[in-house]
Amino acid sequence: MGADHPLKAVTLTHVRYQRGDQIGHFLAWVSLVPVFISLGGFVSHFIFRRELQGMFFGLGLVISQFINELIKKSVQQARPETCALLEMCDSHGWPSSHSQYMFFFTVYFTLLTCKGIGGIWKVRTKWAALFLPWSLAVLTMYSRVYLGYHTVAQVFAGAALGTFLGGVWFWVVNSLLFCYFPLIEESAFGRFFYVKDTSHIPNVLKFEYDNARAARTGMGLAARKAMASKSS
Repeated sequence: MGADHPLKAVTLTHVRYQRGDQIGHFLAWVSLVPVFISLGGFVSHFIFRRELQGMFFGLGLVISQFINELIKKSVQQARPETCALLEMCDSHGWPSSHSQYMFFFTVYFTLLTCKGIGGIWKVRTKWAALFLPWSLAVLTMYSRVYLGYHTVAQVFAGAALGTFLGGVWFWVVNSLLFCYFPLIEESAFGRFFYVKDTSHIPNVLKFEYDNARAARTGMGLAARKAMASKSS
């Protein structure tokens, strides 16, 4: 490795803050929320749930990030002067991808919750469930300015773009693509990976709970019958 080739850090978790700044330390972790959502949320969702609504939700986030990169390369607006300390001057800042990601996620999640898809949230807890994503979205936007990665205009541009794309993608999925969900379920891909759609079930948690109990009861009855037949 030659000295004429400067090193570059992987920016996925490369978030810097001023030593001794407790607020900056907290906001640095807040700035990583999109990473936690992507790796911890959507990857876990595919492994354990494999819901089409969640899969298209994640696909929309990926598409929105590609759109963000295209806009950044077209506009080529520089980051604030603090980018030199953060080693981020080689990338563009408008619009903020962190703000876009969080507001896309929050808007889409809000529309899912308000529409009652999946029936997870009751009316009295619905607004309480929305408080956390909106708080994290605003904190993420603030953290990018506080830590010196973006200007105020750049994070607001990202928030506006994420809000727009989140609303449009929700409409595309639930107005245009929703009718194809049964076909995806019955396809070779859907059958192999056990992909499903439960958005038509009023209360998914109760449905799964009741079916799990019924299956366990059925297995118990079958086991007792088998033992009775052997003993006779």
